Amino acid sequence: MDDAAAMPRITLPDGSVRAFDGPVTGREVAASIGPGLAKAAIGVTVDGELRDLSAPVTADASVAIVTPTRRDGSLDPDALFLLRHSTAHVMAEAITRLKPGVQLVYGPPVEDGFYYDMRFPEGVTLSSDEFEAIERVMAEIVKDDRPFTRYDLAVDEGLDKLRAEGSKYKLDNAERAIAAGADGLSFYASGTPGTDWEDLCRGPHVPSTGRIGAFKVTSLAASYWHGDASSDSLTRVYGTAFPDAKHLAAHLERIEEARARDHRALGRQLDLFSTTDAVGQGLVLWHPKGGMIRYLAERFSQQAHVINGYDWVYTPHIGKGTLWETSGHLDFYRDSMYRPIDVDGEDYYLKPMNCPFHCNIFKARPKSYRELPVRLAEYGTVYRYELSGVLHGLTRVRGFTQDDAHIFCTADQVHEEIERALRFSTYILRTFGLDTFKAYVSTRPKNKSIGAEADWARSTDALRHAVEHVGIETEDDEGGGAFYGPKIDLKVEDALGRQWQLSTIQFDFNLPSRFELEYTGSDGEKHRPMMVHRALFGSAERFFGLLIEHYRGAFPLWLAPVQVVLVPIADRHHPYARTVAATLAAAGMRVAVDDSGDRMNAKVRNAELDKVPFVLVMGDQEAEQQTVSVRARGEGNLGAKTVDEFLAMTHDDRHIGTAEVISG
Repeated sequence: MDDAAAMPRITLPDGSVRAFDGPVTGREVAASIGPGLAKAAIGVTVDGELRDLSAPVTADASVAIVTPTRRDGSLDPDALFLLRHSTAHVMAEAITRLKPGVQLVYGPPVEDGFYYDMRFPEGVTLSSDEFEAIERVMAEIVKDDRPFTRYDLAVDEGLDKLRAEGSKYKLDNAERAIAAGADGLSFYASGTPGTDWEDLCRGPHVPSTGRIGAFKVTSLAASYWHGDASSDSLTRVYGTAFPDAKHLAAHLERIEEARARDHRALGRQLDLFSTTDAVGQGLVLWHPKGGMIRYLAERFSQQAHVINGYDWVYTPHIGKGTLWETSGHLDFYRDSMYRPIDVDGEDYYLKPMNCPFHCNIFKARPKSYRELPVRLAEYGTVYRYELSGVLHGLTRVRGFTQDDAHIFCTADQVHEEIERALRFSTYILRTFGLDTFKAYVSTRPKNKSIGAEADWARSTDALRHAVEHVGIETEDDEGGGAFYGPKIDLKVEDALGRQWQLSTIQFDFNLPSRFELEYTGSDGEKHRPMMVHRALFGSAERFFGLLIEHYRGAFPLWLAPVQVVLVPIADRHHPYARTVAATLAAAGMRVAVDDSGDRMNAKVRNAELDKVPFVLVMGDQEAEQQTVSVRARGEGNLGAKTVDEFLAMTHDDRHIGTAEVISG
């Protein structure tokens, strides 16, 4: 062992350096800093890698001690990973106690908690009614405060152990780890190896079960081994964990609020959209109210595109197989495409993307550099095969409409066009009340991609420059690019602070070559244009799902399918209500008159349940004085106003969706 390994120098987050006489654990580093930190520590990062607190550091390294919360009280993502990974083991142990014979598959931490996929014996099931029993056993395991003990075996010895245990799932996990380069197999026991419960696991974990804070088993779902619907059916048990009960309670409150905002439930309640097996899974039926919201959103966006320099086009829903061979989709995207349709002996495919069609529009006639940039936009409906198990309301579907655009430009124009597209994207999103977003610059995928490395590097830098210049918070998404080029993904934060991936701006230096696109330059020679793919909503369906949940179904006035409901108190007030309705409609408002036989309070309540922005009540006094009694959603009774006063007070909100030219 050389001197550096024998006496590692540990650099702490504050820049200070501590030297040790030999290999040192994270626990010992924490103790050298202070007893309070040693007591609070649950893990350690070594040169950015999260490890067990007991893992030795044998060489010079940057080390940070992981505690359940930071000094400012915020939650540390590394701490949550450790807590949730460890709690997944505790939950699995509890379930195996209650359900003998269950086989464990895998149990990773996820964004809001963790899950464990399990295979139950024939005739054995698990229901949500048993969650409390599982939690009671988990609490006993936590109270025992048993150490999470890691031990490592050589590959052959580890495989023999798993074969003896008889779990094909764990054996498969091990074989995959070995194929990925693992030179050994690690196991974690919740206590003493060979005596207490243990599992194949690469870790890391908190020091002991007693360090687990507050937890909750939350839900069940069906899943499949390797995500393959033709393979073994599994039960996925979800849970979550936090350092303390306060953070858990806040999380569960957010879950309840998210449930109240679920676009699928609100879609049924407000009669916005539906899906049915009679039509097909993942295919959306837009009802009149939902269709009106989509129409209003698309009308605004289309007008904004046109006045900001885009040309509107339309393309078919299917294309010849040779088109998708040229584009590269059959090589790189075939698994997400539907099977071909035989047309006169030739294969045609439902389009998964619009870009090959736009390339052919550009190519349809010669172009001069004076005509560039060419910006082609379309609401193009595309079809992509998704496993039935991942379909989810409007946010994961098999047929959806992209607000798609492709920009063809010169190399000198590409930076400006990317920045222009980014500014246009943020303008569109802000108009819908979505003001908080983060940009992720996705770099070259490791396995499936085309193009020269230098082109990828140059175009990725162009995207980063645009994001920085526009002033949006950014982060790299390593390997997340499309097969044909890097991209910017804008993730939008909704009213609950959840991120939704919507807008994308993708650089493409491949399709122009594949489709042999050209323009005549100022030198009279032929040149290859640059190409930028761009979608703002991402898809109309996903965007609509976001809007439903963001606004909890209470859409702003300009988007509301019905903006005002008129409530005549008695039959004799119907003529006045119809006169008011005609006046409002002539001003462009979407109006409904409730002339049912219900009592006034019931009519008002029905409008409130439908989340209508305004209810105008009218009786004898209103008819005589030519006024309306205004009730605003969320504000209550605003008193009597003339129709002109009502129109004036709502004017600005009604005209939010008026398109503007975007400068800069």
